[in-house]
Amino acid sequence: MHNWIEHEYINKETIEGRLYQQHLAVDVLNKGNTMIIAPTAMGKTIVAALVGAQRLKDYPDSKILILAPSKPLTIQHKNSFDKFLNTTVASITGNDSPSDRKKIWRNNRVICATPQTVESDIISKEYNFSDVSLIVFDECHHAVGSYSYVYLAQKYVQKAENQLILGLTASPGWEESKIKEVSHNIYVKEVVIKSEDDPDVAPYFNPVNVKWIKVKLNKELQEIKDLIDETLKIRLKTLKKMGILDSISNPSKKSILVEQSRLQQKIATSSEPKKEYFTGVSLLTEVINIMHSLELLETQSIKTLNNYFKKLEKKKTKASKSLKNDYKFNKAVLLTRKYIDRGIDHPKMTRLMELLEQLLKDNPDNKIIVFSQFRDTTKAIHENCKENKFKSLRFYGQASREKDKGLSQKKQIETIEKFKNDDYNILISTSVAEEGIDIPSVDYVILYEPVPSEIRMIQRKGRTGRKSQGEMFILMTKNTVDESYYYASQRKEKAMRNTVYSSSNRQITLDENTIAKDEDVKSYNKFEISDDEAEAVLYVDYREKNSNIMRELDKIKCKINVKTMSVGDYQITDDIIIERKTVDDFSKSIVDKRLYQQAKQLKENCSKPLMIIEGDNIYHTFLHPNAIRGALTSIAIDFQIPIIQTQNETDTAFMLKRIAIRQQNKNNKKEVSIRTQTKPVTLPEQQLFITESLPGIGPVSAKNLLRYFKTVKNLVNASENELTQVEGIGPKTANNIIDVTQREYHEE
Repeated sequence: MHNWIEHEYINKETIEGRLYQQHLAVDVLNKGNTMIIAPTAMGKTIVAALVGAQRLKDYPDSKILILAPSKPLTIQHKNSFDKFLNTTVASITGNDSPSDRKKIWRNNRVICATPQTVESDIISKEYNFSDVSLIVFDECHHAVGSYSYVYLAQKYVQKAENQLILGLTASPGWEESKIKEVSHNIYVKEVVIKSEDDPDVAPYFNPVNVKWIKVKLNKELQEIKDLIDETLKIRLKTLKKMGILDSISNPSKKSILVEQSRLQQKIATSSEPKKEYFTGVSLLTEVINIMHSLELLETQSIKTLNNYFKKLEKKKTKASKSLKNDYKFNKAVLLTRKYIDRGIDHPKMTRLMELLEQLLKDNPDNKIIVFSQFRDTTKAIHENCKENKFKSLRFYGQASREKDKGLSQKKQIETIEKFKNDDYNILISTSVAEEGIDIPSVDYVILYEPVPSEIRMIQRKGRTGRKSQGEMFILMTKNTVDESYYYASQRKEKAMRNTVYSSSNRQITLDENTIAKDEDVKSYNKFEISDDEAEAVLYVDYREKNSNIMRELDKIKCKINVKTMSVGDYQITDDIIIERKTVDDFSKSIVDKRLYQQAKQLKENCSKPLMIIEGDNIYHTFLHPNAIRGALTSIAIDFQIPIIQTQNETDTAFMLKRIAIRQQNKNNKKEVSIRTQTKPVTLPEQQLFITESLPGIGPVSAKNLLRYFKTVKNLVNASENELTQVEGIGPKTANNIIDVTQREYHEE
């Protein structure tokens, strides 16, 4: 018999009365801003619902905001809180338009949202946190660096009248300093740790049995490996002879990248870089490509390796051309394709299919998640599952890759729902399903490869053992990088358990330097802003919302209007449009010729174009310094666009504000016409541009009208009868055109 929680803001018979969850909720309500660290499936969301219900009762006009790092998790929270709480619940994500988001915020008391979307709206002043009585940071271990959680916590403690912060995480990391950093960033004063070993939790928690399955490379893959190993050794020896590498015994990718960066800096800072610097960078790139090929061969599937070879073949770089011309590397590529045609694959794939067959034979209703960190591998696993008549689904991110379209938010939700039903029993997923996604009835988790992160390992393990004892299988190839990752994850997970979950150390003490104080909130606006600089108005292209510039502009009291702009990134007045580029993007845009197209559009669409280049050293890139100098010269002289250099995002924000204040004071802050499309250049383009702006007129109708009337003047003076003589123009469209062109103008 269930013991259900009864509360005026909790729907009847939706939350079971578990004492440890109630105690956690009471502690949060009594002690204030709290972080709860507890393994997956312990019901942290329910604790948030219990706290939320009481806050809604205590503050009848308030709202609750639940933030989650992904759209699927946000939608999941929306469904959960809708089920639990007796009030209006809605979600806000980037899929909703800004105007819709404003309405959703106004009309609902519980909002589940992605942090980046809320950040954009807060900066744009669509709504504020003044009436939010509880903010929940789910997966709060993300609250480091420039992640949106940090900014939103700052804005919340500045604006909210009745404040309470709740952070939730299963995997805060193995270093106590990381927990303290997160605590400081979201203004937490108490850290509460719960473990499945706690007496009040144990009755509700099922242990997870972890089993390692070790395989050995077959002779065909070993043959390919030997060829790739030889191509790697030759290049490592050359790099050692050149004095670029000291040791060539088992170098890591990280050490190779460090050396590559060091050489690139030498090229950037030398007026006449030595030829061997460029040779060294190219060789190091080859080494990185070869090492990645080796990792795919040893740990993934032969099809994943072949897909990577195809990508290398399409590249036009010196490094990729060198590998194409290498006899042994080329032979490895040909052997890979030969063995694919013969149906040979990685022994992991064979063992995985055998394991799935056994688990489903034991119980055809078993639910299984298979994780792989490579999307190509999930595709290969899915294809093998179909060949074996297993009912499987792929689950991955929204970004599209070549010949592999990303899963939209809607498709992700549909996939999870299909998996929850009885139609499918195998979910093949990338890391997207690690955090929070509600898949409550999984019996087995299978890792196609170990992951070196203890956070990811714990999150994956948390997908099973919810309703009954779970099992996790981890596939590992002997004598490969798999073993290194295995030992790394084991060591870090053990360290985390000793730091966080051990019975002897269950209290994280937040000292005076860790707890965020009122002074920290005040120091958020640490720059002195004089009265005459109280506000500047900037129009920002929506693509800039993922940079930190908008955040920095908000700090220095700029009014930001986010728009879809066809030209530039920022607009100050009708005459001034600014293109912003980081040093890295500036270099890339030289290579792909984007820079000159953007410069041309800037020049054609405003009389005072500007370009801001952001970063410490413009020459610290992969390009030769003379290529950078040539591009700067072309922008300044050929296109006559002034270039302003800034050090970082903060400096850029101050520069943008200074330009805005100076120019807008001159223009008395008159209304700005935003470039939503580029200006036409030729006379026919201009005529079409004017005609297409008429109601109901597209490109085809515009051409038909101009062919018939010859001039725009004849068109605007035409009668309804004359207009309807043109193909595609009916009486309704004709009337609309006459209304726009011939009726007297009245200001609204």
